[in-house]
Amino acid sequence: MAKGIKTGGGSRQGKPNKCTQDVREAIALIAQRNVGNFEIWLGQVATEDPGKAAELFLKAIEYHIPKLARSEITGKDGAGIKIHINNQDTDLV
Repeated sequence: MAKGIKTGGGSRQGKPNKCTQDVREAIALIAQRNVGNFEIWLGQVATEDPGKAAELFLKAIEYHIPKLARSEITGKDGAGIKIHINNQDTDLV
């Protein structure tokens, strides 16, 4: 085999690595088994530091509810846009 030339061996594109897949499944199983404990642990943290508990909750919830991407709509060259709703013009800056 010449150096730098692929011969077609290896995993197919888009197919997860077996080791990675096993680790993800193990983490998912641990998470499932500790759903009830999470609320208890969060309550214990909140007793000492409510702000830290809120931070942990927000970090965990990101895996359930993904963050929304921010979108910005502008006119030509970044200028404001004008919209027309119900016979009224409105400038958006």
